[in-house]
Amino acid sequence: MKYAIGIDLGTSSVKILLVDQDGNVHSSVSRDYPLIQEKPGYSEQNPEEWVEKSIQSLKQLVDESGVKAEDIEGLSFSGQMHGLVLLDSEHQIIRNAILWNDTRTTPQCREIEEKLGERLLEITKNPALEGFTLPKILWVQENEPENLEKTSVFLLPKDYLRFRLTGEIHAEYSDAAGTLLLDIENKSWSGDMLQAFGLNSDICPPLVESGDFIGTILPEIAEATGLTTSVKVFAGGADNACGAIGAGILSEGQALCSIGTSGVFLSYENDSSRDYGGRVHLFNHSQKDSYYSMGVTLSAGHSFSWFKNTFAENESFDQLVKDASESPAGANGLLFTPFLVGERTPYADAKIRGTFTGIDSSHQKRDFTRSVLEGIVFSINETVEIFRDSGKKVDTVISIGGGAKSDLWLQLQADIFNAKVIKLKSEQGPGMGAAMLAAAALNWYPSLKECADAFLSEAASYEPVPENVQRYQELFKLYKEIYPQTAVINHGLFEFKQNQ
Repeated sequence: MKYAIGIDLGTSSVKILLVDQDGNVHSSVSRDYPLIQEKPGYSEQNPEEWVEKSIQSLKQLVDESGVKAEDIEGLSFSGQMHGLVLLDSEHQIIRNAILWNDTRTTPQCREIEEKLGERLLEITKNPALEGFTLPKILWVQENEPENLEKTSVFLLPKDYLRFRLTGEIHAEYSDAAGTLLLDIENKSWSGDMLQAFGLNSDICPPLVESGDFIGTILPEIAEATGLTTSVKVFAGGADNACGAIGAGILSEGQALCSIGTSGVFLSYENDSSRDYGGRVHLFNHSQKDSYYSMGVTLSAGHSFSWFKNTFAENESFDQLVKDASESPAGANGLLFTPFLVGERTPYADAKIRGTFTGIDSSHQKRDFTRSVLEGIVFSINETVEIFRDSGKKVDTVISIGGGAKSDLWLQLQADIFNAKVIKLKSEQGPGMGAAMLAAAALNWYPSLKECADAFLSEAASYEPVPENVQRYQELFKLYKEIYPQTAVINHGLFEFKQNQ
């Protein structure tokens, strides 16, 4: 039996899977690394933490799996999107990476909009948002000009990790699409975008396809991990693209709900022609010559983690969910908006903050817990509504991540989305998608689609309950009123906190 490795470089941890030719996960290892948050709205990491924890995890995987190193044929990546890593002429790190959930770049986003106007959506298919890479580059240009002057090339997080394992510098299209520097239709760095902001095209890494062979791992990495120098390394993809692959979202009509730190609702697109007016993202898929559209809830699983850590530190997530199931649909008239770090879809507002609305003295902790779970799904449902309003059919959804870990969350998705929700048997998210990219590139299967057919199978399905659907549709109308009714107050509180 031969094996492939999928490395998922997430926001809080790296997770590594060892997968055999039949799609069975033989072994998995993960390691956490910290966020660096020096000021409100700042979110950074030391890229060397990614490398150190990945090497440690690979070594553990090889040591404990019982698989012969020579039977591990290939390796690929999934990675957190948008993060900015700057390297100097010696390819040394210039500063900490600025991450996707960093919100310091609102002025730079306004500058991009003013300079590009409608051309921005024509070229990049996406609006200027704080999470994207170009605003981060412009922030460095304005606030740390000496660091931009030193910059030889910028890389995205997983591309930096791949460089450290292989010595080769590249970007691939699915991740590059999240920079605001890629001409998505023409699959090239945009000269117009670079010229508008006085950026040298030399800082952009060479572009490759997600399934392209990049090279083999360096001898010193082989020695540190126990892998052989013959392991083939493939480019990999953005976490959402790989999550879509790992869930089999590879043809028209398929949709994905992924609830991790953030929440994503994603739909396959055959081409880039559908016009969402910038209300949702449109990115290149890791499947060649295809695309996906998606909306993002910035604080999905993060909201639930915050709630647990703040109000139920000594209780398990499982116990909280079990208790929440005893609260009725609608959490006894309590609504939660998961805007803990701002929001992306559909508001694109870095200053908005979350609320509990409708609190009275009858509410118990289980109602608050249920309202958090429902609020997260309500937020994601705003993307579903945009898709349906644009003529896209949404009747079946594959659910992955934390939102697929309990019957309650899965049923909530079915009821609020008013769609059939499917749970996969062996759901491994973006890490599986990365392993599948390697498997297809190693020619184990003729295509990613045939690889998905072999690797993935359904464990359970959840149908919407009509009375719950009606109840949630009524509540969803009220949920959507909270943002416009509280935005001014929350913006004022944000400024108050900033000025303390």
